[in-house]
Amino acid sequence: MLEFVEFYTLGETSMADAFAISQTNPGWLRSRNYDLTLIRSVAFLALASGFIVVLNPELFGLVLIADLWLLGYHHVVSTMTRLTFDRSSLREHRFLIFYLPPIVFGLTFLLAQVVGIWAVATTYLYWQWFHYTRQSWGVSQAYRRKAGDLVDDSPLLAKLSFYLLPAYGILYRSWQAPDEFLFQEVRVLAVPELLVDLVGIAALLSIGYWAARRIIAWRRGRLAQAHTYFMISHFVIFLVGYRLIDDITYGWLVINIWHNAQYILFVWLFNNNRYKNGIDSSAKFLSWISQTQNKWQYFAFCLIISTILYAGITLGVGDKLAAGLPFAVLFFQAINFHHYIVDSMIWKMRKKPLRQNLGLDKA
Repeated sequence: MLEFVEFYTLGETSMADAFAISQTNPGWLRSRNYDLTLIRSVAFLALASGFIVVLNPELFGLVLIADLWLLGYHHVVSTMTRLTFDRSSLREHRFLIFYLPPIVFGLTFLLAQVVGIWAVATTYLYWQWFHYTRQSWGVSQAYRRKAGDLVDDSPLLAKLSFYLLPAYGILYRSWQAPDEFLFQEVRVLAVPELLVDLVGIAALLSIGYWAARRIIAWRRGRLAQAHTYFMISHFVIFLVGYRLIDDITYGWLVINIWHNAQYILFVWLFNNNRYKNGIDSSAKFLSWISQTQNKWQYFAFCLIISTILYAGITLGVGDKLAAGLPFAVLFFQAINFHHYIVDSMIWKMRKKPLRQNLGLDKA
C-alpha cells in the first residue's frame, strides 16, 4: 500500500529529478546504442514488416525471402560460431555437431511418415512459440542480472508477468483453429474460449501490476531502464504477433523477424566479449572478426556462409521439391528442430562461464 501512496505523492523529488537519477543506472548489456538497437530497432523492424504484409499481402513472399536470407539462415549460422569456429568449442560440443543432427533428422522424417506431414508443421507451430518465448526470457534475465538490485520483483511475479501474455497468444491461436500455417496443414489443440479469456485477463492484470511497480521505481529514481525497455518490447511483440494480427502466418513473421535479429546481435555480443582482450591464437579467425572494429566483417562473413550453405541445400533438394514431395519442408524443419535443441543447451544463464562472458556476474 505504501508503494501506491508514494506513487501519487511527489515528495521532495520531482519527476525530472527522478528521471535524471534513473539515467545513472541504465543496466545496458554493452552500451546505449547497442542495446537500443537490440531492443527498439529490432522491434520496430519486426512490427513494420508485419504491418507491411497485412496492408499489402502480395508483398509477403518478398518480405519472407528477405527474412529467411538476411536473418533466418544467418541466425542459425550464428549458432555455429559458438560450436565450430574454434577447437575448444568443437571438442566441447561434438555430440551436438556430429551425433544430434542425424537423430533429429531421423525422428523428423519418421514423424512425417508415421503420423503425417501435418504433425511436423504442428510441432513447429508450438515448438517455435516455446523457443521464441524462452529466448526472450533468457535475454530478459541477462538484463535483469545486469540491473543488479534495481529489479526487485519477486520470482513468481517476474514469471507471471512475462509468460502469461505468450501463453495467451498461443492459446488464442489454438482457439482460432487455423487449417494452415506457413502454407502447411496444421491441427491445433482444442482450446475452449473461456480458458483463452481467463488467461488473457490474468496476463492483463499481471502486466498492469508490473507496469505500476516500474512507474514507482521510476519515481524513486531506481528504474532499470534496459530491462524495462526490453520487457515492453516483449509485451508489444507477442501481443501484435499472436493477437492483434489475425492471420497466423503474418503474425508469425513479426515474431520470427524479432527473434532472428535479436539472436544475431546477442551472439555477436557474446563473441565480442569473449575476445575482448584481442586476437586469440587458438581461434584466430573468430577472434579477429569478433573485434568491435571488425563487426561488419563478422556479419558479412556469417551472411556469406549462410547464403552458400542454404543455397546448396535448396539446390540439393530442389528436384524433390519440384516433384511435389515434402522432402524440402522436412529437411528445413529438421534444421530448425536441431537449432532449438542446441540453443536450449548452450544458452543457460545459470552456467557461470556464460554469465562471466556476458559480464553479468560483475553487475
